[in-house]
Amino acid sequence: MRGERLDKLLARLGLGSRKEVARLVRSGQVQVEGQVVRDPAFHVPPGARLEVDGEPLVLRCHHHILLHKPAGYVTSRREGPSVYALLEGFPTRDLSPVGRLDKDTEGLLLFTTDGELLHRLTHPRHKVEKRYLVHLERPATREDQEAFREGLVLEGTRLLPAELSWDQDPTRVELVLREGRFHQVKRMFQARGNRVLYLKRLSLGPLTLGDLPVGQARLLSQEEEEALYRAVGLGSQDAKGQV
Repeated sequence: MRGERLDKLLARLGLGSRKEVARLVRSGQVQVEGQVVRDPAFHVPPGARLEVDGEPLVLRCHHHILLHKPAGYVTSRREGPSVYALLEGFPTRDLSPVGRLDKDTEGLLLFTTDGELLHRLTHPRHKVEKRYLVHLERPATREDQEAFREGLVLEGTRLLPAELSWDQDPTRVELVLREGRFHQVKRMFQARGNRVLYLKRLSLGPLTLGDLPVGQARLLSQEEEEALYRAVGLGSQDAKGQV
């Protein structure tokens, strides 16, 4: 049996896109059975021992990819332009988005292959915080703050309490939600007689965009992955194991 190409294997194990892992290999940081391999097309024998920078390679049973979504893309595989077009080079076949962002909404969009993690991140029972930057047609008011804090009622359903805040300009606000209903941010302000002009998700639980450029994606670090699992009461030890 010939084995799998080294660059394809490393990408599948979550070390980066095919281009990123090819650079990693050419730099001499990858060893196969104790020998440095610089050819990304090298075929790895089945069961071979892999190391990166002298450390045994950790197998990721699940992949988690953070995207800085630009406006103009839809969170769908069936319509376009699709956010999946921005994930070129990543193992996307089994990836699902953690919630959705509207076509005109920007910001943090997480993808994962872990169904249980996805469920816990999106289910209101776990109250995972989602922070948004919102530009409004009219200034927000203290009455809006209080209504959101008490739990706004939309179409007969009481929402979880939300935090609305601003600094100097009440048309430029931040909103923290602990649930994610269909068009929730826009519908909340609409219910208060206001209109959202711009919307960007800044964070999801412990994850933030940091300096990730618009339109770019990256794998979560091990520290981010562990923090994410802790945030929903899961241990990350089941998500990885030794190759």
